[in-house]
Amino acid sequence: MRFRFIFSETWTNIRRNGSMILSVMLVTFISFLFIGASVLMQAQITQAKGDWYDKVEVVVWLCPDGSSQSANCASGKAPTQEEIVDIEQTITTQLPKVVSNITYVSRQDFFDNTFTKQYPGGVYQGRTMTPADMQDSLRLQLTDPSKYTQVSEVLSGVNGVEDVQDQRQIFDPVFAVLNRATAVTVALAVVMIVVAVLLTGTTIRMSAASRRNETEIMRFVGASNLVIRLPFVLEGALAAFLGSLLSGAVLAGMVEVFITRWLAQTISWMPFITMRTVAVITPGLVLGAVLLSVVVSAISLRRYLKA
Repeated sequence: MRFRFIFSETWTNIRRNGSMILSVMLVTFISFLFIGASVLMQAQITQAKGDWYDKVEVVVWLCPDGSSQSANCASGKAPTQEEIVDIEQTITTQLPKVVSNITYVSRQDFFDNTFTKQYPGGVYQGRTMTPADMQDSLRLQLTDPSKYTQVSEVLSGVNGVEDVQDQRQIFDPVFAVLNRATAVTVALAVVMIVVAVLLTGTTIRMSAASRRNETEIMRFVGASNLVIRLPFVLEGALAAFLGSLLSGAVLAGMVEVFITRWLAQTISWMPFITMRTVAVITPGLVLGAVLLSVVVSAISLRRYLKA
């Protein structure tokens, strides 16, 4: 009987305060949409880093034939096969625990497998390039990508080595932009959460104030504080539940349309988040929204419904 009364009172509150409940639901929706978006963006960054950083290599560009700005290429000639073997031996001897694998890539291999794929026909800036215009290189797989500096220090003064390039430097600016975007999203989410807290508290207080006479009568007939306050708490919790659930549905739609059906089909070399990621974070969004609403409602009601 008591539960029936509580649910009846909750339903009465919802009907009387429909516009305010809708406003709480929409603010919760927008707030947790930003939160979910920032979580998804960070998940995307983490997934891309985990995939790319495991695959990136340190590229040791060997001296080309002709002029070069590197002091290690003062002879103006590319290193011979014997000199390349010596460089590999230096790496193996001085970096045994850092470099896990060494792959030699000749000019011809680089031209056929990399350059012509990026520049069809070998045409670069209006000039047709040939394998003779390329450079030999060594591709180093590291046991820990963060130890790039050790490789650079060892090879910086080795004759025949023009440059040591860490491929992570290509991705780091991209990740920096994404991290800034995540920070902006989090900041907006925090602002919207503050708005949601204030609006939820105001809505519950207005609802309680409008029914103050009824709650006083309930108190006179022996109703407990829990029975009096619970309908108002459930009112806010329901609005938060629906708003956060809607935010999860919108996030799922965004991932499906913009990532699964568009980006994932266009960019095949990058790993993307999936609907599974959304399914993992949505329960957390819903639970967080409901708990936030319950706490705010309970605090707000203390002023108007004191024993």
